[in-house]
Amino acid sequence: MNPILVALDVPDAEAAVSLATQLTPYVGGFKVGLELLMGEGPDVIRRVGALGAPVFADAKLHDIPNTVRGAARQLARAGARWVTVHGGGGREMIEAAVAGLEGDGESGVLVVTVLTSLGEAQLKETGIDRSLESQVVAITTLAAQAGAEGIVCSVLEAGVARKAAPSLKVVTPGIRSSDAAVDDQKRVGTLTEALDAGADMVVVGRAITAAADVVAAARALAIEAGQSIPPPSERSGGWGESRRSREGGF
Repeated sequence: MNPILVALDVPDAEAAVSLATQLTPYVGGFKVGLELLMGEGPDVIRRVGALGAPVFADAKLHDIPNTVRGAARQLARAGARWVTVHGGGGREMIEAAVAGLEGDGESGVLVVTVLTSLGEAQLKETGIDRSLESQVVAITTLAAQAGAEGIVCSVLEAGVARKAAPSLKVVTPGIRSSDAAVDDQKRVGTLTEALDAGADMVVVGRAITAAADVVAAARALAIEAGQSIPPPSERSGGWGESRRSREGGF
């Protein structure tokens, strides 16, 4: 499967559906984040999902286990293929999210390890004395023990996360071209760096959505990821095979 998930960080459902419609032939799925979820509600997941690509509900749930269980269930019922929770909520909370998705098809939990907007100094401000890499490994191990499907970490920690829990999917946000600004993120990398480090999926936002030609940008990244993408005039709407497709798919 195409490993590229596009972050639909736009203010309303119409803009999200319009963008997703243009990009569906070139990417593997879409991320619906807090801006859309808070503005439009879970129905935006249904609308984007109706285009035929999986939707990643990046809700970053972090609450008491019972609340997280119910929230995860609602997102899965709306059609989310993946739901994110913060690893800092602990094993019981992650297990509750996993339980909330039981019976809802192929929905799975992705555990956020350390936000890409944090550096070592910011992590220590939260009271965590271990290094970023050590924290990612700790949360990745916890995610595996709790039955999550995968974890979210930066490109810089993708390799150690893969080694810490080989059975989990590794999702990396913060994908940029080599000469792009990092914006509000501190730990970023290129698409090739992420795939070479062992990432299964990459979340791409502004590298596509802020491009002058979003289709051209998405197509170029898909080709970089090893996808067989025909020219726009010849495309059939199907997805090519990823150079890093793993047994069992995503």
